[in-house]
Amino acid sequence: MKTGFRSRFAAVLATALLAVTAAQSATAADLSSQLAIQTWTLRDLNFDQVVEFATRHGIKDLQVIAKHIDPMGTKEDWAKKKAALDAAGLRAYTFGVAGTSMKKEENRRLFEFARFMGIKLIIVEPGDFRIWDNLEELAKEYDIRVAVHNHGIKSLYGNPAIVKQVIGHRDARLGVCLDVGWITSSNFDAADVYKKYEGRVFDIHLKDKVVTKTEKGDDVSKDTHIGEGQSNYTGLFAELKKSGYTGRLAIETDSGEFAKAPDSFVDKAKAYVEAHGK
Repeated sequence: MKTGFRSRFAAVLATALLAVTAAQSATAADLSSQLAIQTWTLRDLNFDQVVEFATRHGIKDLQVIAKHIDPMGTKEDWAKKKAALDAAGLRAYTFGVAGTSMKKEENRRLFEFARFMGIKLIIVEPGDFRIWDNLEELAKEYDIRVAVHNHGIKSLYGNPAIVKQVIGHRDARLGVCLDVGWITSSNFDAADVYKKYEGRVFDIHLKDKVVTKTEKGDDVSKDTHIGEGQSNYTGLFAELKKSGYTGRLAIETDSGEFAKAPDSFVDKAKAYVEAHGK
């Protein structure tokens, strides 16, 4: 009996130690390994320049916009650009923010494009809540996830509570692309919002903003370097590591000034995550 008890105790102890080790590993995760770039940040560059830029900065995952790879383009163009990415050791892991339609067959083109490119996530911001019906059908058919992006508080998806109502009852392949800058500009806390989405955040736009008020009391937001604005990155990074977030942190800016000199902006973003994301 004693030998059997010791064996069972040892097994329980080993399981507990494995759980603790796993938790410690998740806490010690280095978020800089999950960095990507939203090529809206590189909107002043052409596709070839984007490839060169990403390679030079050691960023392998790209969230592409239509200027760089157009879902409405030809398969010949898709193939040419996919080959260029493959040759450089890069990948388009997602596309967005994609336009969507009330017509399912028009949206199908997005999913065909994603399948061709090996993309498993599409970022959208539908202008009508009814569009989600056909997006959900296509997400199931293609087994490709769809994430809703948020702009400011005046947009359809500016309030996280509305987003939860839109996707909460739908297929698990439908989730959120959390834009940290826009969440901050809407006076929400990014860490709190991420936590309340309960695992439905598939992608994150790494952006920062500072919010000021006009003489009339209206909020005005302006992009800053990552970590220099009002976004709660300390809390967000802690939540990401605690939850074992496996998605990407796509460096992005809405600033035309930063877009004209993206090297400095991206270098500072990388340095910030490398310093604070461990």
